[in-house]
Amino acid sequence: MDFEILVDDFYLKILSDTALAPVEKKRVLSMVNDFEDEIWRYEKFENFIWDNIALTALSAHEREKLIGQSRSTLRESAKNLRLTDKVGDIGQGSELAEIVLYGIMHHHYGALPVVPKIFYKQNVQDNAKGADSVHIVLEGDDDFSLWFGEAKFYNSIEDARLPAVIESVGNSLKTDKLKKENSIITNTSDIDKLVENRELAAKIKNALSTKNSIDHIKAKIHVPILLLHECTITASTKEMDETYRNAIRQYHVDRATAYFKKQIDALCGKVTKYSEVSFHIILFPVPDRAKLIEQFSKEVAFYKG
Repeated sequence: MDFEILVDDFYLKILSDTALAPVEKKRVLSMVNDFEDEIWRYEKFENFIWDNIALTALSAHEREKLIGQSRSTLRESAKNLRLTDKVGDIGQGSELAEIVLYGIMHHHYGALPVVPKIFYKQNVQDNAKGADSVHIVLEGDDDFSLWFGEAKFYNSIEDARLPAVIESVGNSLKTDKLKKENSIITNTSDIDKLVENRELAAKIKNALSTKNSIDHIKAKIHVPILLLHECTITASTKEMDETYRNAIRQYHVDRATAYFKKQIDALCGKVTKYSEVSFHIILFPVPDRAKLIEQFSKEVAFYKG
């Protein structure tokens, strides 16, 4: 992944004197795109979207069939996009954000896209239910972690926007939602294609079986929360320098603090074994949300034919 990482650490290492608790299993990831000819590199960001769209818009079987057929892959991926949000809607760009999250999960965390969410939403007519991304990360040769992601594309990440994110995260961690996601993982053929170690694949399926308590796997659950957001600092910047880097670092750590405080207040004590779940807030600034959504929509229309 060719974006610059400004922060990638446990929250407690960034702000060791914090009064927030529990924060032992909370991390912050801040990344930025760069500039060329004093302009934010829109094309580079757009290429990242289209280079990673198949991870969430196609099943592993479909991706395998289309290896070496890049244009066909883009066409088939575009067909599964909904783009049903109304212009100006706060939720507009949600599929774009999901694709970015799948790309980050693949390139930064080495995650396996065991449930391509856009593909399943399209094919079972199940729009906007459950987590926005579902991944497995292999931990060595004989263990794994479960990643249930949230992806938002907002024109602001000030305090007023955060409760809606937290509500979505809380809903995705309800036992019935987790059991549903686990059922999809165990019933899809993607897991057998992506996890080459047969014994580990069987171990994963057994751990996620509906006959077992969700409580036993809470410590394996990670929640990556992507906040792709319009940013006035980025919009007014012309080059990647230390002034810009420091401004974004400070802003993102401030926003991470605000988010975790609100999340702890809302979910701690309401989500069973909350302190055992790992949360990763991922912040990515862009200069113009509307411009990116408009261009993405045009390209989707083109590939849909």
